[in-house]
Amino acid sequence: MHEVLESRLKRFEELERLLSDPVVLADRAQVRAYAKERSDLMPLVDRYRQFRRVQAELNEAREILNSKESPAEIRALAQTETEELKGRSEALKQELEALLLDQDPEAQKSVIVEIRAGTGGAEASLFAADLYRMYTRYAARQAWKVEPIETSATEVGGFKEAIFAVEGDGVFRRLKFEMGVHRVQRVPATEASGRIHTSTITVAVMPQAEELDVQIDPKDLRVDVFRSSGPGGQGVNTTDSAVRITHLPTGIVVSCQDERSQLKNKAKAMKVLRARLLEAKTQEQQAKAASQRRAQIGTGERSEKIRTYNFPDRRITDHRINFTSHRMEEVLDGNLDELIEPLLEAERQVRLGAGK
Repeated sequence: MHEVLESRLKRFEELERLLSDPVVLADRAQVRAYAKERSDLMPLVDRYRQFRRVQAELNEAREILNSKESPAEIRALAQTETEELKGRSEALKQELEALLLDQDPEAQKSVIVEIRAGTGGAEASLFAADLYRMYTRYAARQAWKVEPIETSATEVGGFKEAIFAVEGDGVFRRLKFEMGVHRVQRVPATEASGRIHTSTITVAVMPQAEELDVQIDPKDLRVDVFRSSGPGGQGVNTTDSAVRITHLPTGIVVSCQDERSQLKNKAKAMKVLRARLLEAKTQEQQAKAASQRRAQIGTGERSEKIRTYNFPDRRITDHRINFTSHRMEEVLDGNLDELIEPLLEAERQVRLGAGK
């Protein structure tokens, strides 16, 4: 933990120098970005400086206590001071641990969630709808706002794809663990022999990007409008309200036809595009620093099987931490903390143990 605290302190001091540089001050966007980063670091740096002062005082008190030349009454005072300083040091250490866990710049952000049915046909699409219901109910429990962006329904009442925004405080910190492949084992209603089928669903969770996070040149965009093809009423289906945006440098394509308004659909599509570009940028950074926060609780990559939902045994297993819950109905009804809390604790142990 010492190494990461020292690096945060050095970055804070560097930001203070940058914010007094006339060249930087001439760029208002850069000033806002640096000022925000400095503000985010300030509580951690303040506590760390207090911790270092207490540690220095504690070392002095221990030297006096261990010195044979110190009079008995002085050593007695040093003993009392040592106990008091040890208490303050431990309290500050716990505060630093908590602050470190909140230092992830993406932790407090709202997110874009994308659910896609994988192998398993109709059964996969039905479970994609189950996961959509689970996440929306969990969001309601957390007093978060859910905004549908794009859905592709199937004839059996499932989803081939569902894209939606979840907005509120600390959304990414909790929902990031849902990234990956979810496997479901159950007997489909149409299976006369009672044979268990295995299906997979892919979930992506991307922090929503602000304009400062991702710069998009309008020249790099191709915007197409077309007539909506999904449900939504006569007004949606008879006007060119649907929007498709192509980001030419990356080839990323985003479409939205959820709203009657072309402008609202474009705004939603841009929200998804920014999130996908930020995700691509983040993955590139993680690839360059492959040792950062990965192994013990999984990489979070979409190709990784993270969880199995076994309906016959009413069992959910998270493969990243070998955690099993037998409260399947409650979890699928939105009590997702049953799974998230152990993952948060595992992340805490990884980050504090590895100094990351």
